[in-house]
Amino acid sequence: MTDPYSQPRFIPNIALRSASSAELPLFGPRLARLGVQRPDGSPPLEVYTPALITATSRGVVPHLSRDHVRTTQAIRWVHVPFESLYALRVTPHAWELYVAACNPDAVVALSDTPFTPHPHSQKRLTKSIERSAIWLLETLKAQKKGAIPVAEDTDIPQGRHSNVFVHMAGGGSAQARTAFSQSMLEPLETRELEQLKPLQRLDDGVAGYIFDLVPLHQALSAKERTAPSIPDESHNAMNTITPRAEDSSHTSPELQNLLKASLHDLPPHKPRLVNSARSPHEILRLIRDVGIDLFDGHWAQRAADIGVALDFCFPAPAHSAEPRKSGILGPRRRDDGANDLGHNLYNAAYAHDHSRLASCYLDTVSSQKNADSAVSPSAGLRICPCAACSPVAPSAYITHSSVDKLSYTDEMGPPESKRYLPPFTRSYIHHLLHTHEMSAHSLLVMHNLSVMDAFFAGVRSVLESPSGGDTFGEKVDEFVQMYDESMVVFDEATVDWAEVERARGKGRMAREKIKQAESSLGRALDL
Repeated sequence: MTDPYSQPRFIPNIALRSASSAELPLFGPRLARLGVQRPDGSPPLEVYTPALITATSRGVVPHLSRDHVRTTQAIRWVHVPFESLYALRVTPHAWELYVAACNPDAVVALSDTPFTPHPHSQKRLTKSIERSAIWLLETLKAQKKGAIPVAEDTDIPQGRHSNVFVHMAGGGSAQARTAFSQSMLEPLETRELEQLKPLQRLDDGVAGYIFDLVPLHQALSAKERTAPSIPDESHNAMNTITPRAEDSSHTSPELQNLLKASLHDLPPHKPRLVNSARSPHEILRLIRDVGIDLFDGHWAQRAADIGVALDFCFPAPAHSAEPRKSGILGPRRRDDGANDLGHNLYNAAYAHDHSRLASCYLDTVSSQKNADSAVSPSAGLRICPCAACSPVAPSAYITHSSVDKLSYTDEMGPPESKRYLPPFTRSYIHHLLHTHEMSAHSLLVMHNLSVMDAFFAGVRSVLESPSGGDTFGEKVDEFVQMYDESMVVFDEATVDWAEVERARGKGRMAREKIKQAESSLGRALDL
C-alpha cells in the first residue's frame, strides 16, 4: 500500500491508519492513528482516534489565554471556523484568500447548506449538491495551483497547500446525500482532468469528510414538531425550558442512516469529523454504529459557559451517586435512576461543597496521598490533569518589569519537579460564578475539555481490548443507562445563570439577547 506521506504535494498529506492489523471498517467502531505531515519536514502531527478537536470562536478558545491553551493537555488540534470571524457573505475567491493567509493544516471546502425552514424542495437539494461540488472543484483547483493570486500589497507567501475536507451535502434526504457522494467518485471531464492532474476524481483530492449535525437535527425535527417552550412556574416568563426532543429521538437510526448514505460508497481510510454532537450518548452511538473518528468539543465547552462542571467517565463506573469512600459526592441521581453528566455549580447546594470538581477523577495531590497510604479508597480512578484539578505552582515570581524584582528578597530557583497544589473546589467555583469572575469559566473550560479527553481515552482503551467490538457495544449500553441523556442539569443551569445575569441587569434588552445566541462559544445561552 502506498504511503500517503510519500505522495506528490498536491495529494492530501493526511493519513488515517488502523491502530491494529485489521483494516478500517466502513461502519462500526474504528481505532486508528491520524497523522498530518507538514511541508516543513517536521515530524507528523499524530493523534489516536476516536478523539477530540477543540472548538474556537473568533480564532481563540473561549475563556482561555495562550498560557491556558499550552498547559491544557486535552487541547491538541483546534477547529477555527471562518464564519465566526466574518459576518458577511464569503465568495469562493475570498475563501481562497483566507486559506492562503491562514495556511491551516486542513481546510474545509465551501458547502451550500440550506438554512431556510425545512423541509426543502427537490430543486433546492439538487442546487445544493451541484453548488457544493462546484465549490469543492474550485478549492481543489486553488490547491493545485499552489500560488493563489493575492493583492500586491499583501505579504502572503506563495505556494500554499492544505488538506481539503468536504462537508457532506444532501440535507435530510438519504437519496440526495448518496447522489453527492457518487458525484465525488465520477471520473473528471477532460478539461477538469487536465487542471487537476494527477487526480482522476474529486474524491482523490479530498482528505476527509465532515458532518454538521445542526442542520441534520433541524431537518429531522421538522418532521415531528415539538411543543413550544414550557414555562417554569417558579420564575417569570423569561425563564422557560425549551425541549430538546432531537437530542434523543434523532441521535440514531434516522440520523445514522443519513450519515451512512453519505459514506456508503466512499473509501473507509479517510477521517470522518462530526461537528456539534449533542451529548456523549450521541457521540458513543456515532462511534459504534457509523464509525466517526473526530468530534469537536462544542458541547463540553458550552457546558462551561453555563457553569456546569462535567463529571462522567467511560466505561461507566459501577457505583451510584452516593459519596465515595473518599467523601466526594457524585452527580445528582434523577428520579429515573440516571445520574447527571455534571454539576450545576450555580446551584446554592455547592456553596459549602469543598470537594474537587469531579468524583470520577482524582486530583494529583489526592493521588499522591493515596499512593503513600496503605489502602487507596480511590484505586482505579484516572487523574484529571486540568489546571482546576491539578494546578501547578509557578516555578518563578511573575515580574512585569525590572522594578518588580525589588519586591522579592530571594529568587525561586527552578524546581526539581512539578509541585502540585490542592484542587480548586466546587464551593470556590460557585463563588466565582456568582461574583462574575471570568476565571470561573476558564477553570471550567479546562476541566470539561480534560473530562472529554479522558472520555475518548476510555473509548480507545475499550476498543484496544481483544473483544473490543463486542465489549464496546455493551459498555455503550451501560453508559446510556447510567447517565441522564435528557441533560436536565443543563436546563437547570441555564435558568440559574439567567437569574444571576438579571441580577446584574443583563439579558433584558433585545440587543443583548441577540448577542447571547447559542451559535457562538463563550457566550451565555438565551432562554
